[in-house]
Amino acid sequence: MEVVVLAAGKGTRMYSSQPKVLHSIGGQAMLERVLTTASKLNPNNMHVVVGFGADAIEAHFANSPLSSLNWVTQSEQLGTGHAVQQAISEIDITTDDNQVLVLFGDVPLISEATLQDLIAQCGPDTLSLLTVVTPEPHGLGRIIRNDLAQVEAIVEHRDANAQQLLINEINTGIMAIPAAKLARWLNMIGNNNEQKEYYLTDIVALAAKEGCKVTATQASDDKEVMGVNDKVQLALLERHYQGQKMEALLRSGVTLRDPTRVDVRGNLTCGRDVEIDSNVIFEGNVALSDNVIIGANTVIKDAKIGAGTIILAGTHIDGAEIGEHVTIGPTARIRPGTILHNNVKVGNFVEIKKSTLGEGSKANHLAYIGDAILGTNCNIGAGTIFCNYDGANKHKTVIGNNVFVGSNSVLVAPVALQDNAFVAAGSAINTDVPSEHLAVARGKQRNIAGWKRPTKDTGSH
Repeated sequence: MEVVVLAAGKGTRMYSSQPKVLHSIGGQAMLERVLTTASKLNPNNMHVVVGFGADAIEAHFANSPLSSLNWVTQSEQLGTGHAVQQAISEIDITTDDNQVLVLFGDVPLISEATLQDLIAQCGPDTLSLLTVVTPEPHGLGRIIRNDLAQVEAIVEHRDANAQQLLINEINTGIMAIPAAKLARWLNMIGNNNEQKEYYLTDIVALAAKEGCKVTATQASDDKEVMGVNDKVQLALLERHYQGQKMEALLRSGVTLRDPTRVDVRGNLTCGRDVEIDSNVIFEGNVALSDNVIIGANTVIKDAKIGAGTIILAGTHIDGAEIGEHVTIGPTARIRPGTILHNNVKVGNFVEIKKSTLGEGSKANHLAYIGDAILGTNCNIGAGTIFCNYDGANKHKTVIGNNVFVGSNSVLVAPVALQDNAFVAAGSAINTDVPSEHLAVARGKQRNIAGWKRPTKDTGSH
C-alpha cells in the first residue's frame, strides 16, 4: 500500500501567507497529523503533493521523523485527479495487489481505525470509498447509488441536479484504489464540468462501468472527515479535538474543573487524582504524576511534574523537571533547563532559568535565579537577583547547602557561596563566601541632620 496526500492548495479563505496545511490543530500542523496517522498503517511509500508554499512545507518536515517523504510538485492546481496524476510515476502500478490510499492534508482528524477499515475493503478489483452521512451536505459531492444500493458515481455539488442535491451521503474524497487500474483511469477522466478541473472522483463511474466493485465505508463521525477551508472550520475542529481529549482525561480519572477551558496542544499523561483548574494550556510533552494540582491560568510546556506537587494560578513552566511535593506560584515563571528537587518552594513573581534547586530550598518572592546550582535547604530572599550575564557571556553561581541570602541582594556571577554561608540583606556579592561566614557588602548608612526636601521651582524662565 502507498499513500498519496494532497496538500497543494493555497487556502485562499484562510487569509494567511502560511500554507493552509501548516495551520495547527492541537498544537500540530494539519498535514503532520495526517502523515503521522498514515505512517501507522506502515505504507511502502508516502507521496505528498505540494504546490503553494512547497518550500515552507518541506522545511517544516526537515527534522521530523517523517522526513523520508516523497515530495511531488503540482505547479498548477487543476483538480484532485490532476494532483494524483503528478505522483503516479512514483507509484508501483505493476503489482496487482498494490493499493493507493488518497488522503488530504487539510483533513486533520482522520483516524487510523477508519483508514484500516477502508483499506481492508480494497483489492485488485475493488475500489473503496470513505463516505459520511451529514445533515448539511451543501457544497459536497453526493454519493450516487443504484437500485441495489451499489455506488455508481460521485457528483460534485456544482454539477448535481435538484434530486441529487437531496442526497445526504457525501464523498469525503478519501479512497483506496487498486494501483494497477489507477494510472489508466486517470488518463480517461476529463474536465467537462463547471470548475474545468480533473476530479479524482470521476474514476468511480469508470470503475463501475468496468464492473470493478465499488464499496463505501461510512465514517461514524463527520468531524473526523471534515476538511478545513477557513478559520471558522479550523476553530470548529480544534474544539472538537479538545473535547475528545478532555473526555478521555475525565474517563481516566482526571478532575477537570471546566473541561471546555483546558487545551492540550501536544501529549499529556496523568497519574491518579490529578486536578486541573480552568484556562490551563499544555504544550509539547507533559507528564503529571499522582496527586498533582494545577491552578487556573497556567501554561505548562515540555515538563515533568512529580507526585503531590501544587502549581498555583498564573504560573508558566517551560522545559523543566519538577520533583515531588513542590509548590510553585502563583505567577511564577520556570524556564528551560530548570530542575526543582523535592519539597522546593517557589513563590510569586519568581523567575528561574537553567538552574537546579536542591531539596527543601525556597525562593518565596520576587527573585531571579539564572544559571545557578543551589544545594539543599537554601533560602533566597525577596528581591534577590542572580547576575549571570556580563553583556557577552553567561556565568554560573554555585551555592552550597543551608545558605541564606537576605532580601534585595545581588549575586554577581561567577561566584560561589559555600555551605552555611549567610548574605546580609541588600548586599552585592561578587567574591566567594566561605562556609559559616556572614557576607555584608553594602554602603555605609549616613543620616544627615537638617536636610530639607527639594521644592518645586515656580519662578518664570
